[in-house]
Formats: sequence, structure tokens, C-alpha cells
Amino acid sequence: MARALSAKPWIVAPGGLAVTIRLTPKGGRDAVEDVETLADGRSVLKARVRAAPNEGEANAALIRLLAKAFDVAPRRVTLTAGATGRIKRLTIEGDGAAFAAVLETLVSRKD
Repeated sequence: MARALSAKPWIVAPGGLAVTIRLTPKGGRDAVEDVETLADGRSVLKARVRAAPNEGEANAALIRLLAKAFDVAPRRVTLTAGATGRIKRLTIEGDGAAFAAVLETLVSRKD
């Protein structure tokens, strides 16, 4: 599916970056993948983790994955919505513009 680059699933917010993610638990590997447009028109960043969705393990793995991708401490990544669903909203505390550039690089490597 083609990416909708005009509608990015992240925005620079006060104090950091807010990102919408579609998480695939038990995905075989930990990876940030690509941008996808959902049927309702929303754009999401696709990610997968090896962890199962038991007792918050997949959410914790996602937080660790994003912390590593942005080179920040896991405590600076906060799950703000979607704790029990596949679509999640997270905030990464720090330089939002720099984090957006990191995401641009990550998804552009997938072409």
C-alpha cells in the first residue's frame, strides 16, 4: 500500500513528538516499519514487537523499541492512548523536530 506522506502519523508537540502507531505483537522481530493509511483515512506508523500482548509486555517492548530508535531513555516515551488496542498514541519527550527527522529517515529507508 502506498504511503500517504502528506498525512504523517506524527506531529511535533510541545515538549516532544506525538506519534500514532499500529502495533503488531508477536511479530517475530522488533521493528519500526512503514506508514500505512487505515480504512478510515488515518495514517499510522506500523511497528512490530516479539512480545506477546500479555500484561502490558507488548506495550513495554514498543516503548523500549522507540526509546532505542530515538536514543532516549524509556522513561521519556509515554503511552498516552490505546493501551489495550492495536492503535496506540505515544509521546516522546525531547526535541520533537529532531525526532520527526529520525522518523522520516526510518520510513524513507523502507522504499
